[in-house]
Amino acid sequence: MNFLKHIQIFLLIAAVLPISCKTPKLSTAEEKQRIGEYYEAAAIYRKVYAKTPPKERAARGYIAFRMGECNRVINNISRAAGDYLNALRYQYPDTTLYLRLGQTHQKRGLYAEAIKYYKEYLKINPGYLPALNGISGSELAAAWKKSPSRYIVRRMDKFNSRYSEFSPMLYGEKFDQLYFASSRKKAKDAKPSGVTGLANNNFYLAKQDDKGVWQAPVEIEDPVNTEFDEGVPSFTADGSLMYYTYCAQAADGPRTAEIYAAPRSSAEWGKGDRVAIVKDSVTTLGHPAVSPDGAYLYFVSDVTGGYGGRDIFRVKRTGNDFGPMENLGPQINTPGDEMFPYVRDSVTLYFASDGHPGLGGLDLFKATLDSLGVWHVENLKPPVNSMADDFGITFAGPLEKGFFSSNRNDLRGCDHIYSFELPTLTVAIEGIVADVDDNPLEDATVRIVGRDGLNEKATVRKDGSYRVELRRDVSYVMMASARGYLNQNFELTTLAEEKSETYVVDFFLSPIYRPVVVENIFYAFNQATLRPESKEALDEMIKLLNDNPNVTLEFGSHTDRIGSAAYNEGLAQRRAQSVVDYLIAAGIASDRLEAKGYGKSVPKTIDRKIAEQYDFLNEGDILSEDFVNALTPEQQAIADQINRRTEFKVLRLDYNLY
Repeated sequence: MNFLKHIQIFLLIAAVLPISCKTPKLSTAEEKQRIGEYYEAAAIYRKVYAKTPPKERAARGYIAFRMGECNRVINNISRAAGDYLNALRYQYPDTTLYLRLGQTHQKRGLYAEAIKYYKEYLKINPGYLPALNGISGSELAAAWKKSPSRYIVRRMDKFNSRYSEFSPMLYGEKFDQLYFASSRKKAKDAKPSGVTGLANNNFYLAKQDDKGVWQAPVEIEDPVNTEFDEGVPSFTADGSLMYYTYCAQAADGPRTAEIYAAPRSSAEWGKGDRVAIVKDSVTTLGHPAVSPDGAYLYFVSDVTGGYGGRDIFRVKRTGNDFGPMENLGPQINTPGDEMFPYVRDSVTLYFASDGHPGLGGLDLFKATLDSLGVWHVENLKPPVNSMADDFGITFAGPLEKGFFSSNRNDLRGCDHIYSFELPTLTVAIEGIVADVDDNPLEDATVRIVGRDGLNEKATVRKDGSYRVELRRDVSYVMMASARGYLNQNFELTTLAEEKSETYVVDFFLSPIYRPVVVENIFYAFNQATLRPESKEALDEMIKLLNDNPNVTLEFGSHTDRIGSAAYNEGLAQRRAQSVVDYLIAAGIASDRLEAKGYGKSVPKTIDRKIAEQYDFLNEGDILSEDFVNALTPEQQAIADQINRRTEFKVLRLDYNLY
């Protein structure tokens, strides 16, 4: 996170050891480190270390540790970890070494090793919160990776370069402009920063075209860009003022960050001026974030009296005047660094931190303020967060999408822009409403009532289809109905799992004014005993009767042409009664049911559905004894099977109504 490196002022807690090899070059490295030029300091330390004999163990340990500190700050984490291991090999006495080893191993995703070093540090400094949180984050990392959030993250190569891009911020009523800072070189002779080895950062702007496609960014030519460092922009709601972090460079002093403001007029950003939050120009202030209502300006400072590292503060904003600094407190701030605040609304704050439990380096967090004034902080988890630095988030207004910066997968520690988007969860039920012969019922309706308060009447389309949006983890009752048909109900409880789901429920309604075959009713051969495989079809009849409590039905049984009329009628009557008896045993009132044995007296009339199954039958054919006798033996067997059926027909629609 390169912009942080520009403002990071490392305070050594180790005593300087007597070193026999302390040369002007070593003192030069120490001075470079003192004023924040970590990149140049690390390079000089490396040369001094190489020239220091291995027998001078104390000197080598001291140089390795300081070199590790510089490489850690500029995010050369692999090199920093090697430096710290060398310091450990030479028994460098500063106990902070174990903490640093834990941090660098965690940032490389080596969580087991990180936990080992954190525990070593806790033996010396029990209860130290950053170490405890480091262990917690390292232990949580595996679970978070197995159960990531639903955000989709993509690297925005159109915005990125070989250098560093960070802290994107969306701008405009349509959020179709994106500002960010970048160290990409403007010319071959651009002087690299002694802090990072990269060019100073300037503001760049990317825009969407009329089709919503992001275009390549260009460096803005407005006066707000200078030869020094600018970054981390934040805009007032009306777009007329930009707050940002500004870092001037002095030849012989630390790099101090300040908050500047630039007005917008004539379609350009004017020259920035220092914002007078504090009287002095020595206190480090950065990462401004103005609240959407303009009432507060949030920012970061390492001013004394905080909770350690860098804390997030805010000040009341009244025009160009500001109230006293207010620390957001220990629910937000930790002994680590809390930075890059982004104010979503009056109760929602996003920020980056290496002090709360995380995957490594800076993680992005969401903090929500409850009615009692208590902040509740949650890690955004992968894929938004990684073992590297993830920070500087911006949202496209109320939408769950936007951009952030991260140095993941960059060996040099350079930051780049990533997009994120939370796909909308769609939970819906859809299907068709048709009659029992598969003909769509375009005048049907589907009523859905849910425990979430949903009470919707969906009109079926011409093709018989319907679709209704639902919610997760809710129970619903549905009823399909159409004029001239019996109702059909269905109950559904949607899954609680956070994923899109479409449930398919088709309704096939039975007509009121003609008999309907009850499919899959089976009897023992030449008997009236129901076979077990009939249970499912019979249970469907129980449901139909319960769905239509004012209906009475006749169940008629039909046989094939074989045998006498009297025998077939008796067998059919017993079979129909078996069906009625099953329904009565299941709780259906007996006066709603009638059994009728038709035998072979009412042969089946072929409908469209059956005609489509058999090429020797046509719609309207009647399977009389004479018709069947004229068929081939194979065709006769099929016709006889079609004639053997159990049907129901509606007798009354007013049962118990009067």
